[in-house]
Amino acid sequence: MNIFVLLKQTFDTEEQVIIENGKVVEDGVRFVINPYDEYAVEEAIQLTEEYGGEVTVVSVGPGRVEEALRTALAMGADKAVLVEDKACFGDEYTTSKVLATVIRNRPFDLILCGQMAVDDGAAQVGTRVAELLAIPHVATAVDLEIRNGTATIKRESEGNIEIIEANLPLLVTCQQGLNEPRYPSLPNKMKAKKKPLERLTVTNLQMEGMELAPKTEMLGVHMTPPKAPGRILQGDVREQVKELAHLLHDERRVV
Repeated sequence: MNIFVLLKQTFDTEEQVIIENGKVVEDGVRFVINPYDEYAVEEAIQLTEEYGGEVTVVSVGPGRVEEALRTALAMGADKAVLVEDKACFGDEYTTSKVLATVIRNRPFDLILCGQMAVDDGAAQVGTRVAELLAIPHVATAVDLEIRNGTATIKRESEGNIEIIEANLPLLVTCQQGLNEPRYPSLPNKMKAKKKPLERLTVTNLQMEGMELAPKTEMLGVHMTPPKAPGRILQGDVREQVKELAHLLHDERRVV
């Protein structure tokens, strides 16, 4: 079974986010594999351990993303592909076009990725890649079984569990609870340094600037305004009701 995992490197969720001049400061920040993508890597490895095959992790981003790909290789993935050409960096539209182009002419049975990235929460790339490759997709999987070319997926939906069957090839986005990602051992980290990592540019992909142009533009990033302190009303009940009505009607203008 040939499995591709779409992987994004994101801020460590324990890092403090600092914003200057409308941009997130990345200096000195620790980056990790997007936690939802870790579930995808782990699931792909478990499936190939059971059925055989190969796991390829694919990412689009700057050179620092190699660290995340090497971590996935240390977990047990077989090889990696990194598109590190700045011409391929854009919004979810651009990333999806690049990832689909990387995979399109390679044999695959299954594509896995996180249900969203924790840095932007867009949850678009998996769906877009499936659409571009003209294959079905199932979102937010918490259980995945494959038998005789058919996948049975349990997915979260409004607090309930839906059970869906779909034939391969298929794209599945992974949700917390699907598995428990393994920690790579030191020997596997050493082995991962020698596993193949293919680097691609826009020239290798035979893509042109117009088809990579993003469809959206981020105008700025701002922190949430600090929450105003609470206020305790004084006096007897009648006075408190009168004061509350005044606050809601005249000060806050919500009634």
